[in-house]
Amino acid sequence: MKTKIFSTCALMLSAFALTACSDKKVDGDPARDWAGTTTTFVSEDEQQFTTFYTPSIGSVGDPMPFYDQKAGAFRVLYLQEYVNNMSHRFHPIWAVQTEDGCNYEPLGEIIPYGDNDYQQDAALGTGCCYYNDKDGLYYVYYTGHNGNCKNREVVMRATSPDFKTWTKDDLWALNGPDYGYSANDFRDPQIFVADDGLYRMVISTYPVWGGDPKFAEFKSADMKNWEHVGMFNMIWDRMLECPDIFKMGQYWYLVYSESFRTPWSRKVKYMMASSWDELKDCFNHGPKWPADGKEGVLDSRAFYAGKTASNGTDRFIWGWCPLREGSTIHEKNVNVGGEKDGDEPKWSGALVCHRLIQHENGTLTLGPVPALAAKYNQPQTVSVMASNGYNGGTLSGDDAYVLYPRLGRHNHISLTVKTSNNWDKFGISMVRSTDPEFYYTMVFNPENENWRKVNFEQEGVRIQKNEDGSETKTYGKGFIGGIDSYGFDRPADNTYKIDIYTDNSVLVMYVNDNVCYTQRIYGIQKNCWSVNNYGGSVTVSNVTVTQY
Repeated sequence: MKTKIFSTCALMLSAFALTACSDKKVDGDPARDWAGTTTTFVSEDEQQFTTFYTPSIGSVGDPMPFYDQKAGAFRVLYLQEYVNNMSHRFHPIWAVQTEDGCNYEPLGEIIPYGDNDYQQDAALGTGCCYYNDKDGLYYVYYTGHNGNCKNREVVMRATSPDFKTWTKDDLWALNGPDYGYSANDFRDPQIFVADDGLYRMVISTYPVWGGDPKFAEFKSADMKNWEHVGMFNMIWDRMLECPDIFKMGQYWYLVYSESFRTPWSRKVKYMMASSWDELKDCFNHGPKWPADGKEGVLDSRAFYAGKTASNGTDRFIWGWCPLREGSTIHEKNVNVGGEKDGDEPKWSGALVCHRLIQHENGTLTLGPVPALAAKYNQPQTVSVMASNGYNGGTLSGDDAYVLYPRLGRHNHISLTVKTSNNWDKFGISMVRSTDPEFYYTMVFNPENENWRKVNFEQEGVRIQKNEDGSETKTYGKGFIGGIDSYGFDRPADNTYKIDIYTDNSVLVMYVNDNVCYTQRIYGIQKNCWSVNNYGGSVTVSNVTVTQY
């Protein structure tokens, strides 16, 4: 599906422009009437994000969260990514601390990569952190990755009595071939306590003889000595990365990320069952998808490597929202910077946290962490800056829209949209303006009468004046596959309660406690936004914007 907004609409929009403005002015320019203008401004991200955490230098790779009872806070370890990594030595493990999932204290480097190109952990990969109160030690189990070694990937560990001074256990490792597994893919160890009270470790791997990928299972009574239990299936030929296993209420869950190597299915998902053994059978004799109608999908393709931790009250999930290529906000948003994979994102980005919502039947969805609403606590004036087909809160007809004032760097947008029938289609646009230019829309698309999916689309038109007086028009690309989401049931009453949180270019949208949609859209800040209708009619109400 491709939706084009043609020049007629762009010209109608431009009629509402109050003041011409150069897009190269700096933020805070006293000569600019920010509240009264609606033309495009090319904005830039802050160096460090303060809600969806991003370090001042580099970006966040696979998170490894746990709740530290001693500290009374969540600690989130992650793979630190730099723009220019060395050929073999990269991804030291860094950490942040948070009590609420939206305010972070950097803790710096926890475990460095190896000292030279030939050490097994010259590069570090995903793992987990666990505190063993029996011996008073923190354990980090992680992947040692080095193509120069006999085994490219092995499971390694480090310990600390205080989460400050860490000692690598150079005399210990789990080597895949010793247990019938691949020497090249043996990674992402995750520890939990099973119903029998023993520690279990699950590792993503392949059998040594090849074939479809498997989960390897080990057990231990002391978190030091590990016994191989066996293997169980993944989903067909899909590599499932970053496994996370936990019990919540009466159900067991395995959260996983379908491999970055298979882009079309790259999302964070989960399986659920009444016991650990039944949970494994969801893969062994399945897949037995959760009864959520979504095959266990939790978020869009702009949220990856999700793993969870609980403080005993809430269980949060952390993943990363990717960076994108390009030299302008438009090229970054659609990733047309020459990547051979088309619309696929880069590895690593910003740390994004959601709250897990457990429904009565045990199925899971994601919602905002409770502290977000309190953080975005400065109400903003919301007025209609421009519109077409808008009357008293109702949008009617093709190309109908209502344009709202410029946003800040950190925004909470809340609104309710109600469609008039089961087929109405609407969207919420960012980086929208009253001069002809591209903008980016989260389209609530009717896949059929009772099934919806949020699509990401580049809309609008860019008009260039030629020397001979003619015009060249470049239309938006429409649907952007690399930023795809997932299908969900149409609300029975056709009412969508929507909350959107932004921190610079990172955006998360929650709908009806049923849909979570993470996204990166460059240029949100200092630009207007809109609600659009595509045929039929929708009613927009309860629109508020708060910031910090």
